[in-house]
Amino acid sequence: MAEEKKQGQQIDVELNEDVADGIYSNLAIISHSNSEFIVDFIRMMPGTPKAKVKSRVILSPQHAKRLMMALSENIQKFENQFGEIKSHEALPEFPMNFGPGGEA
Repeated sequence: MAEEKKQGQQIDVELNEDVADGIYSNLAIISHSNSEFIVDFIRMMPGTPKAKVKSRVILSPQHAKRLMMALSENIQKFENQFGEIKSHEALPEFPMNFGPGGEA
């Protein structure tokens, strides 16, 4: 991420149309093992008891930490420009027992 920029390297990144459209997610479930982090991006619809995983990203622990740092840096920049992001939503009212890990 930022490391590649600092070293003066440029990466040619291809973004096809399907991926460029993006996936909307309003819930992320994060789990991990000793060798990887798994982030499931989920879309929950109001009044619907079933939610669907729309995308899964598997990261090494090192890349997960880089992602956390990059998100933190970008959230700080966003809040400096637009003001504090306030979280008004309550946590879901159903058990979230998906194994080791947490939610975001």
